[in-house]
Amino acid sequence: METELSAYQELFAELSDYEKYGIRMTMDGVSASPMQITAAHMMKEEGTYMRDYLTDEDGRIKEIRFLKVNEEK
Repeated sequence: METELSAYQELFAELSDYEKYGIRMTMDGVSASPMQITAAHMMKEEGTYMRDYLTDEDGRIKEIRFLKVNEEK
């Protein structure tokens, strides 16, 4: 449990850094904050989230999209 909590803390810190650099983040097409994304990962009732990085012409990350991936049962 402690390892899982640590992983969520690391995720939140990572996403907060992206936010500080002005990188836009969305979840399923809707703007989302680091806290919203982390909370969704913690709750992940069905499926998980996949990251899709969008870069500018110089290769710098300009947006991160989190897309829900439903696992087939």
